[in-house]
Amino acid sequence: MKTHVRRMLHGTACLAVPVDTLGDGDDLYAAGLSSLGAVRVMMAIEDECGIEIPGALITHEMFESIDSLASVIALIVREESIATRI
Repeated sequence: MKTHVRRMLHGTACLAVPVDTLGDGDDLYAAGLSSLGAVRVMMAIEDECGIEIPGALITHEMFESIDSLASVIALIVREESIATRI
């Protein structure tokens, strides 16, 4: 999942540092993530993962790190998987 997040960041976030130099917990805002970059990342996640991120989850904290992005994606995928089995 984190490799997938890194690929999406590389293509959309326009960070000031190369994505491959960032640790999973490094602050993406400190690495140059802007509000426009966050929107681009969100749209890439929704398109590539085939999910819709609920408004309640779209927070500053969601975009803080690769870890936080991967956690939100995993949560949504897990919830959607459970919902389809009910």
